Amino acid sequence: MLKFYTNPQSRGQIAHWMLEEVGQPYDTVVVRFGGEKPADFLAANPMGKVPALAVEGDSVTEAAAIIAYLAARFPEANLGPRPDELAPYYRWMFFAAGPVEQAVVGKSMGWEVPEGREGMVGFGTFDRTIKALDDWLGSHHYVCGDRFTAADVYVGSQVDWGLQFGSIPASPALTAYAERLRARDAYKRTKAINAKLIEGS
Repeated sequence: MLKFYTNPQSRGQIAHWMLEEVGQPYDTVVVRFGGEKPADFLAANPMGKVPALAVEGDSVTEAAAIIAYLAARFPEANLGPRPDELAPYYRWMFFAAGPVEQAVVGKSMGWEVPEGREGMVGFGTFDRTIKALDDWLGSHHYVCGDRFTAADVYVGSQVDWGLQFGSIPASPALTAYAERLRARDAYKRTKAINAKLIEGS
């Protein structure tokens, strides 16, 4: 059994979507912000942050890692990359977890990269990062081409949240991509589950 630690108002929703995509049973433990954290949660992630996944005496943390783990652990869900999809799958999964995450958070915090120092940060500049993502999704239906994969759960979550909260500028390519993802049954189930968790908190 998979034990999933999350908070509905966090990045936990990203991993939650992937759990719904793979269709395996899991138990959900909601970790409240502030206050003392449950001991079993801290054993799964000593940093005390969600999401975290406990399975068979081990744990996986970080949303992108959880997504990649679930895709590999449950190949029957057909969400992992085929051999011809390996390059875009890993490239854009880690691009979203690295440069996109850094660029969006940095801009939201009001941090500016000093001119001439772009090489010292993983994303270079916010505009360059978003343009790279926009260009790729403008010419590819999904991250790996025409087929939805686990990479779309992570990349798509970054785009979806960014568009909703205005931290990523809207474009025809990014908007169309987000709309394709929002039409998925697992995405809709995840949003409904988390809406109920938020109401009950």
